[in-house]
Amino acid sequence: MKICLTIAQARAACRATRGSGKRLGLVPTMGALHEGHLSLVRAAKAQCDAVAVSLFVNPTQFSPTEDLSKYPRHFDRDRQLLEKEGVDILFAPSVEEIYPSAPTLHDATWVSVDGLSERLDGRSRPGHFRGVTTIVAKLFHIVEPDAAFFGQKDAAQLAIIRRMVRDLNFPIEIVACPIVREPDGLAMSSRNAYLNADERSRALVLHRALVQVQDKFQDGERSAATLIATAKEVFASQPNLVLDYCEIVDPDTLRPVEQISRKTLAAVAAYVGTTRLIDNLELNP
Repeated sequence: MKICLTIAQARAACRATRGSGKRLGLVPTMGALHEGHLSLVRAAKAQCDAVAVSLFVNPTQFSPTEDLSKYPRHFDRDRQLLEKEGVDILFAPSVEEIYPSAPTLHDATWVSVDGLSERLDGRSRPGHFRGVTTIVAKLFHIVEPDAAFFGQKDAAQLAIIRRMVRDLNFPIEIVACPIVREPDGLAMSSRNAYLNADERSRALVLHRALVQVQDKFQDGERSAATLIATAKEVFASQPNLVLDYCEIVDPDTLRPVEQISRKTLAAVAAYVGTTRLIDNLELNP
């Protein structure tokens, strides 16, 4: 595995890979890898001839009140996991390498997807998706992959990146990969490491609420308001938890729907202690 710490190194390694006729897949990550990330790597290896993975904790998608300083960083462990998976290129730049001109200043250059970026998680985390689309656009320019792999758990992010790729004419296939869960149903997330034993138990309510929605949907319920009420009843049964949002939306526009007549997205977010967790599932008639 070739480790690249600079943009120039990563660009040269990726161009050499593509120049040899290989289909190149990219898996962007912020490190602290778990089985969910590794499932993306395996999907990329199955569909591409070579795989590049980025490890970069992106400061521009964190607000001043969020957990940038304590976000888990385990470079040596992550490197070993990626070597074991047979990754070809690891791009692990510094913040100064990616943002040499202080991105928090007003004269910075941003990539933003207006409208979508203010829905779901973007409503609760102003500026978050502007940071996401800016770093992903940078990675796309540096790596120039044929395909990029993202997890379905971050469904709003997935919709926004797809729109960015379409609107900016990136010649990149965006591949969505299924949510990977713990045996008890909790969606895998790097932030799960913040949970103590009691919070870890309470966090299961996100999945339980979605399962109740899915069961009612499979029984024939098509009213979004009724399904949302079902989920909120489950959340109400769990004390010491703050519901951020519970919505049923179009998976492409992230706009709420009233009646489910085609594939939609049931999405939830909640604070368990100080940790914000998200989850979702598709409802497909």
